[in-house]
Amino acid sequence: MQELRIHGRGGQGSVTAAELIAVAAFEGGKYVQAFPAFGVERRGAPVQAFVRFSDRPIRLRSQVYEPDFVIVQDPSLIRDVDVFKGMEAGGIAIINTERPIEHPVPAGVRVLTIDATTIALETLGLPITNTALMGAFAAATGMVSFETLVDALRHRFSGSLAEKNIETTRRAYDVMKAAAEAT
Repeated sequence: MQELRIHGRGGQGSVTAAELIAVAAFEGGKYVQAFPAFGVERRGAPVQAFVRFSDRPIRLRSQVYEPDFVIVQDPSLIRDVDVFKGMEAGGIAIINTERPIEHPVPAGVRVLTIDATTIALETLGLPITNTALMGAFAAATGMVSFETLVDALRHRFSGSLAEKNIETTRRAYDVMKAAAEAT
């Protein structure tokens, strides 16, 4: 079993991202769980969402304490929340930022950055980064395919909103794929 923890702020779509990644993984043949954890339930407050992936049924029902993967939607959370907590060597953290990460990272954890905000602004017209980070996650980890993400997006959204989110996902996927191939 592998686990993903998504860190965001209320209103950024962390829960939606977890659900869509889980749908994509399920369509790809995996057993999955997706669920949120909330503190104060208000826009802008830190939130977490989780996804578990397995080739066998998942019976575990706790939060994710030792993630294999982390997505950070808002880089300011790195100052306020221990986003790397529980990560071990071999883990991958995908962070929405255009700047290098200056925060200490656990040994052996690979940090990949992407300017998901700019991608979202250019394609959606809003700084909602969840679908961009879904594309980056797919490219960086291979846990879900781009095609199953597109199917999940088409199931969740319709018309031009679906197409804009698919384009956002595609651009981030391509940027992350190119960055991974360059290293």
